[in-house]
Amino acid sequence: MFTGIIECIGIVEKIEKNGTNTDFWISSPISTALKADQSVAHNGVCLTVEAVQDNWHLVTAIAETLQKTNLGQLTPGNKINLERCMVMNGRLDGHLVQGHVDCTAICTEVSNLNGSWEFSFLFPSAFAPLVIEKGSICVNGISLTCFAVTENSFKVAIIPYTYTHTNMGLIAINTEVNLEFDIIGKYILRMETLKK
Repeated sequence: MFTGIIECIGIVEKIEKNGTNTDFWISSPISTALKADQSVAHNGVCLTVEAVQDNWHLVTAIAETLQKTNLGQLTPGNKINLERCMVMNGRLDGHLVQGHVDCTAICTEVSNLNGSWEFSFLFPSAFAPLVIEKGSICVNGISLTCFAVTENSFKVAIIPYTYTHTNMGLIAINTEVNLEFDIIGKYILRMETLKK
């Protein structure tokens, strides 16, 4: 379980195909503190650390993960948002995030507002019931609040700290991002569906 508060940015150092899987070697400020079997969110995708070497760590994405996320588009040198799993004895600064990406979205607009930024995203309308005005959403692993919500789009506002301490500053028009919808909304929708 995660909070959507990004801990640091990692760099994709090496990518290797292994059958239908893809192995990623990531360097980061937290890599040396990791150990095998730990869960770490990579652009919001929960992956298991398999090995640690110097300031690099190894994770593997299976075919299902590659199909539903933007990890398959990564190339060496790309920056990736990282968050270690939450500790259950502290504050929850973002919202409850599982690291289970639901779909991807496409950036359709970036507006520099002279001190903050607004990003617009287009997502599959099948997920419309899970996106609400001023609700929580996870974009590339970042806990954000959405607004200007339509059936298949929403906006988020980004403060300077988030812009410089995550990979939001690298997102441009047509960039694909990972989305995870609020788990509470998913359960409510499921209960309503079963009542019908």
